[in-house]
Amino acid sequence: MPKLPSRYSYFLFGIIQSGLTCAIAAGITIAPQWREVPLFAYWFRSWFTAWMVMVPVVLLAAPLIRRVTIKLTN
Repeated sequence: MPKLPSRYSYFLFGIIQSGLTCAIAAGITIAPQWREVPLFAYWFRSWFTAWMVMVPVVLLAAPLIRRVTIKLTN
């Protein structure tokens, strides 16, 4: 499988991180309703919606967050 150049690691990290975070958050959100809804379909729709919103937020906010943390730690 071809690999991405390392200069894209920032974007790949953001995509993976936001996907994982949204998957966990969607699971926690629908947990109380697990008997009332078709679990996987409901979870997948919730996860996908949250992920589509969060990917741009994560990718746009990460540089600012990085600058702030560098200023606070150096």
